[in-house]
Amino acid sequence: MTRHVAVLMGGWSAEREVSLVSGAAVVHALGNAGMDVASIDVQRDMGALMTRLYPRPDAVFNALHGRFGEDGCVQGLLDILDIPYTHSGLLASALAMDKPMAKRLFADAGIPVAEHKIVTREEILAGDVMERPYVIKPLNEGSSVGVHIVPEGANEPLFNDTGWPFGGRVMVEKFIPGLELTVAVMGDRALGVTEIKTGREFYDYDAKYADGGSQHVVPADIGPDVSEEAMRLAVLAHETLGCRGVSRADFRCDGDKLYLLEINTQPGMTPTSLVPEQADYAGIPFQELVVWMVENAECDA
Repeated sequence: MTRHVAVLMGGWSAEREVSLVSGAAVVHALGNAGMDVASIDVQRDMGALMTRLYPRPDAVFNALHGRFGEDGCVQGLLDILDIPYTHSGLLASALAMDKPMAKRLFADAGIPVAEHKIVTREEILAGDVMERPYVIKPLNEGSSVGVHIVPEGANEPLFNDTGWPFGGRVMVEKFIPGLELTVAVMGDRALGVTEIKTGREFYDYDAKYADGGSQHVVPADIGPDVSEEAMRLAVLAHETLGCRGVSRADFRCDGDKLYLLEINTQPGMTPTSLVPEQADYAGIPFQELVVWMVENAECDA
C-alpha cells in the first residue's frame, strides 16, 4: 500500500492560487487516510524540487494547475525520476493543453468540436476574422485564463500588448450558445453530468473559483439521451488523448447537440470544484477519490 506521498502544488502559472487550495485539500484528505504526506510548493528551481523528492516518495499527487504543471513538463521530470504520479502522463497532458492539437484529435475521433481558426494578435486587431459572436482563447492555458467572448456590436478593444501575455498566436472559436455541461471521468467510466449555471458571461475563472460564482446542478436536467451521449463522448475524449486517472470534459449543449470545448487532465480539487462534487454524487467521498488516485498513480511506460 502507498504510504509516503508528496503533493505538488503552487507553481508559477496563472493558476497558482487555485493550485495551492487544491493541494491543501488533498494533503488534508490523504493525511486523514493515514498516509505520510509531504506538501511541496513548487518553485522555478528543479534542483530544489528534486531535493524535496528525496527520500523518494511512493507516489506524487500532482495538484499543479496550468502551464508547466499539467502540460507534460513536470510529468517528464517524474518519469525520469521513476516516481509514480497521479493524473495523465506526459503525452496526454501535453496534447490536452495544446488546444488546436487536441481539437484535431477529437474531430478525427468523431467528437463534435466548435469551428476555429488560429490567427495572430495583429490579425484580430485589424478586424473580425470570423463572424460574431466568437471566442478568443490562448492556445495553452487552463481555467478559462485569457478567454474572452466577442459579442455582436461590441466596440471595446479586444486586447492590447500589455493585456495579452499569452503569446503571438490566438485561437478564435465560434461561440456555441446553450447549456454549459461537464463530465468527470474516473479510470474508464464517466461519473455523471453536471450543468453549470452562472450569471456571468460564461464559466470564467471567477465563476469557477469564487464563492457564489456558479451553481452546479447534479445531475444535469437534460434528458437521458443527451446525458448518456455526453458521458460517452467524455470517455472517448479521455481515451483519444490517452488520459489516465481522473479527467474532466467540458461541453456546450445547443438544443440536443453537444460540442466538446476541452478536456482537463488536472481538474481542480478545491471546495467548489466540479470533480469532487460529481464523485460525491456518484457515492465516492473526497477522501476515497484522492486515495484512489494515489493508488492508481503510475509513470509512463
